[in-house]
Amino acid sequence: MAVMGTTYFRRYRMEIDLSSVTINEPTLPEEYRWVEWSPEVLERHALVKHESFSNELDSIVFPCLGDITGCRRLMEDISHQKNFVPAATWLIMSRPHQEFFGLDCGTIQGIVQSSNLGAIQNVGVIPEHRGQGLGRALVCKSLLGFQSLGIRRVYLEVTAQNRSAVELYHRIGFRILRTLYKAVETLPAEV
Repeated sequence: MAVMGTTYFRRYRMEIDLSSVTINEPTLPEEYRWVEWSPEVLERHALVKHESFSNELDSIVFPCLGDITGCRRLMEDISHQKNFVPAATWLIMSRPHQEFFGLDCGTIQGIVQSSNLGAIQNVGVIPEHRGQGLGRALVCKSLLGFQSLGIRRVYLEVTAQNRSAVELYHRIGFRILRTLYKAVETLPAEV
């Protein structure tokens, strides 16, 4: 008999005050290109989101990230909100010189919580493209989008066990505002 259990994942809410930091326009490595938001790229965002999170801890914390249908539904929900911020929503595409078609490999979305507060959603880079500064570039590009709208503070949430992401956000200028706990129902081994 399987017994349901609950696991609690520690998450940080991190915030940056855009009036106290300088965010420069990020440059991408030569073989990468920015893709701005349009409704036509919704499916592309969902696919990158799925590839970025499906085998990661975040797909346990948020099961929709481990399923392509869930990622599609999440992108639809985010992009159809009245407070969705196209200027803070980007894809990164890899296009080596010899290839005509590219491969989408990074995604980020933004929404506005209030007149002075923005929220970054789902920073994702597929595993094969990590370690090249794409996550940092996505966050900075999104922050510039918020800044262009006059938003002064932006927050995001990150699972505490994702040390590399927490450290990246600290280096950009985010500070931990509070610690949250996300309860996840789990199935332990048979009893």
